[in-house]
Amino acid sequence: MQTVILNNGVEMPLLGFGTFQVTDAAECTKSVLDAINTGYRLIDTAAFYKNEEAVGDAIATSGVARKDLFVTTKLWGADTTYDKAKKAFDTSLKKLKLDYLDLYLIHWPVNDVFGAWRAMEEIYKEGRVNAIGVCNFLPADMMNLVLHNEIVPALNQIETHVNYQRKKDHAFLKELNIQHQSWSPFGQGKTGVFENETILTIAAKYNRKPGQIILRWLLQQDIAVIPKSVRAERIAENAQVFDFELLDEDMQLINTLDEGKSALFDQRDPEQIKRLSAG
Repeated sequence: MQTVILNNGVEMPLLGFGTFQVTDAAECTKSVLDAINTGYRLIDTAAFYKNEEAVGDAIATSGVARKDLFVTTKLWGADTTYDKAKKAFDTSLKKLKLDYLDLYLIHWPVNDVFGAWRAMEEIYKEGRVNAIGVCNFLPADMMNLVLHNEIVPALNQIETHVNYQRKKDHAFLKELNIQHQSWSPFGQGKTGVFENETILTIAAKYNRKPGQIILRWLLQQDIAVIPKSVRAERIAENAQVFDFELLDEDMQLINTLDEGKSALFDQRDPEQIKRLSAG
């Protein structure tokens, strides 16, 4: 697995394993174990996913040393305050059965973001988390956070896929030395990307699966990525993306697929903010 050095010197795998919507405990534990056995070393979860305990079970039984794993979890909107963030961090750590986290993220830019960030800065200084960052922050959200706080986020995890490429966000994050990480690299199957003629043609050219082409396209832009699957063969397939490179002409072809909007929702919608802030 290739790695990247975050802005505080922490080393993070570029490819990780996501667990969103894997709510069945047994299925979650098995899929995380399959991922670790395949060679994944970054495991991504969140309080909102309701599967931290199952992820913790997989880590505990994997046989892989804790120092060799990179574990991420996230603070939900309802807990995004100074006091609640500290309690939520302790709860997540207990559920994961860990002594420390590698990365802790504010899940959405809602509620008292500044208060929560101050709490996370304190947790970071205590040595209980190796890096702190955010998810789903638009450039204006990020600039506001950076200008008025001590620690610059190490990472921003945002929806990024061939239909929503986030080129301006990527350039902005690069300028601030904040790592861009993609969630929903396949658009959660809502964009028809696996049947897209351009992707299929490029996949045939390299004798690869469409998903591998998409992941490779992201990685070649230095975008970290956390694909999810509960199928062992797909988990293994998604990891086999470091032994080939896309030609520039094919990267450019994929760039033409950008639609410039989310495949899932509009996070500026007031009703969406209500949902993201709910307990």
